[in-house]
Amino acid sequence: MSISRRGARRLVALAAIAVSTAALLQGVAAGAAAEPRPDGQLAEPFNATMGSQIRRVEGDQSTPESKEAAQKPQGVDANGVQIQATVAGIDVASYQGNVDWAYWWGQGKRFVWTKATEGTYYTNPYFAQQYNGSYNQGFIRGAYHFAIPNGSSGAAQADYFLAHGGGWSKDGKTLPGALDMEYNPYGATCYGLSQSAMGAWVRSFHDRYYARTGRWPVIYTSTNWWNQCVGSTQNFGGTVPLWVARYSSSVGALPYGWGFHTVWQYTSSPLDQDTFNGAYDRLQALAVG
Repeated sequence: MSISRRGARRLVALAAIAVSTAALLQGVAAGAAAEPRPDGQLAEPFNATMGSQIRRVEGDQSTPESKEAAQKPQGVDANGVQIQATVAGIDVASYQGNVDWAYWWGQGKRFVWTKATEGTYYTNPYFAQQYNGSYNQGFIRGAYHFAIPNGSSGAAQADYFLAHGGGWSKDGKTLPGALDMEYNPYGATCYGLSQSAMGAWVRSFHDRYYARTGRWPVIYTSTNWWNQCVGSTQNFGGTVPLWVARYSSSVGALPYGWGFHTVWQYTSSPLDQDTFNGAYDRLQALAVG
């Protein structure tokens, strides 16, 4: 059967489209398995990880010396008493895949938060292995939610988080869920919200999480982002444990409303590493409530 010149040109065009589509799909698949890029941009669309945007905007100035310093007691506790001990931990997301929990236990890590959700559209496909695997290894573990404040209400995102692993149980090994508040990966720094609107959004999440679990969420943020995007419009220092991000040799100034930090994320290399501000029994107390 003969094919006209016009038909032949059409077949060639269709073949070119097929090749282009296959290459695009291959690139998407490769990106989904990749680590976040050093500049903080996302390898996997709509999957921002804790601290990725802080690193992008504020940079990571951590060094071997600053990482060592971060393991030493810094600052005071809720009672204003000088901290005498710390506990080492990490946080993970889908980019870490199936985590070797025995290895990290051997490195002295004793707590972890793993990403569960983002907005009301994303769930971590590795969440079960990371959340349950760490628990089985002996870690005190929790889940975190990457907030997208211009996507839906704080209450709606708290509900989504709770429906996909973000809950809490009084078993002594489960930390309250953490709310990740940081620079917008997809647009304007403060998601197009005023300070008062952003503060109200966080309050909405905070109140819904408490109403459904009986625990206040932990809030993760950087001082620069919080003071720019929330400012003094809300004060969560009386209820919420602060998890502050600063990739340097000290915690530095804290966001408005907090007089002490509970957790410090001090580096993003080779993955996010954290220090709990107190002894192990205080970490256990945070889990028990």
